[in-house]
Amino acid sequence: MNINLAKSEIIHFVGIGGIGMSGLALIMKGLGFKIQGSDKVYNKNIERLKKNHVKFFLGHTKSNIKRATILVISSAIKNSNVEFKAAKKKNLPIYKRGDMLAHITSLKKNIVVSGSHGKTTTTSLIASIFAKAKLDPTIINGGVINSLENSAKLGKSEWSILESDESDGSFVKVPSTYAVVTNIDREHMDYYKSLDDLKKHFIKFMSNVPSFGKTFVCIDDKNNKDIYKKSKIKNILTYGFNKYSNFKIKNCSFLKNKSTFDIEMNLPNKKKTFIKKFEIPLIGSHNVKNATAAIAVSNFIGISSNILKKSLKNFKGVERRFNKIFTYNGADIYDDYAHHPTEIRQVINGVNNSFKEKKIICIFQPHRVSRLNDLKNEFCLSFKKASYVILCPVYKAGENLKLNFNYNKFAEQIAKKSKVQVFFVKNQNELAKFLKQFLSHENVVIGMGAGTISNWIKELPGLMKK
Repeated sequence: MNINLAKSEIIHFVGIGGIGMSGLALIMKGLGFKIQGSDKVYNKNIERLKKNHVKFFLGHTKSNIKRATILVISSAIKNSNVEFKAAKKKNLPIYKRGDMLAHITSLKKNIVVSGSHGKTTTTSLIASIFAKAKLDPTIINGGVINSLENSAKLGKSEWSILESDESDGSFVKVPSTYAVVTNIDREHMDYYKSLDDLKKHFIKFMSNVPSFGKTFVCIDDKNNKDIYKKSKIKNILTYGFNKYSNFKIKNCSFLKNKSTFDIEMNLPNKKKTFIKKFEIPLIGSHNVKNATAAIAVSNFIGISSNILKKSLKNFKGVERRFNKIFTYNGADIYDDYAHHPTEIRQVINGVNNSFKEKKIICIFQPHRVSRLNDLKNEFCLSFKKASYVILCPVYKAGENLKLNFNYNKFAEQIAKKSKVQVFFVKNQNELAKFLKQFLSHENVVIGMGAGTISNWIKELPGLMKK
C-alpha cells in the first residue's frame, strides 16, 4: 500500500478509551494517520488522546463513522455494536486491534510481551531499560508507565516494545523479533473455550519468532513448562527460580516496598556468569520474575549490567500496579489491578512478605460475571494470606449475564476456604464509612479489581473526611 494513500484514510477506533486501543491510536496519530474514535464513557485515556488532537465521540452511533474509511475494534466490541454494523453495511475494512498493531509494527524490531499475568509490568520494565540505554523505542503498553505518564510513545529508533493482549487470539499475528511469555492461566475462556486451545495459541505465538530471534519463557509456570517441553521450537531461553533456568533467580529477599536478587546466567555454549545485587522498587516474587524477563531480553541484546541495575532500581512503576494512594489513621491504602485469582494471590503474598507485621485488608470488586462464574472456586481460595475481605458488587463490564450462584453464599465460601472475615459493602459511601471506623496502624489495605474500584479508592480521602 502506498504510504501517502494510507495516510489519507480516516481510521475510526471503536472503544478508543481502552488502554490498548488508546495507545495504538496515539502511535498511529504520531505516524501521521488521521485518527478518530468513540467510546461509551470519558476517561483519562481519552483525555490524553484529546491533548494530541484525536477526535472523540462520546457514545456509539452510526453517524460517528460517516467519514471513516477503516474501522479498528477492541476485543470488547460485539457484533451487535451499532458502529460495527454500520461499517459492515458500508463494506468498510474492519480490523481487530491486534491485526492493526501487526500492520503498524511490521517494519520494526519488536520485543513482544504476552502472558496471562505480568505482561504490563514486564513491558514497562523493558521499556525503562531501553530508555536508560538511550535506544528510544516505540512503546505500546497495557498500562500507564509512570515515568512517561502515558501508555504509548512513538520512538525514533528501529525498536518497538509491545504488550500483546491474548484475550481475542490476535496476539499471534503481531510480528516478534524477541518474545516473552510470562505465564499461561485459565483466562478469557469466553474466547478460547479450553486451556488446551489457549496453550496452542501460545505455541503459535512462540513459533512466529524468527530463527535469529529468541523467546524468553518463565518455566516456574506449569503451563509454560508444558508447552516448552511439548513444542519443538529451538530458539527458546528460560528464566525463573527453577534451577534449570537459563536466567536463574538467586538470593531473593523482600523488604518494605522493594525486592533484591541475583541472576545466574547459564547460556548455551557460554561460561556460567553472575550478576549480583539487582534491586527493584516492587514487591513479590511475581515482580522479581517480571524484572528477570526484562533483564534476560536486555542482556541478550547487549545492554550492560550497569544500565540494567540503574534502570531497575529507579523504575517509577506502572499505574494501578500496587500504587499507594493515601494513608489514614496509620494504615496505607493501595490500588491494584489484580482481578484474577492468580493475580490476587500474588499481590497478597507479596504484601505479606514485605509487610509481615500488618493485617491485610482486601477490597475486592469482582470483574465480569463470566470470569466469576468460571473461576468461583479459585476466587474463594485466593485470600488465604489476608485477614479481611471487603466484598463489593460485581462490575459487569457490559456483560448481560447472570451469576450461576448465590452471591451471599460466595462470600461465605471465601470466609470458609480462605479463613478470613468477609464484609459486604454496596457502594463507595458504605466503604468509606466502614474503613473510617475500622482502620488502624495495624492494617495495610489493597483495592483490587479491573472495574471502577480504582476510582473508588482514589475518591476515598474526600469521602472519609465527611
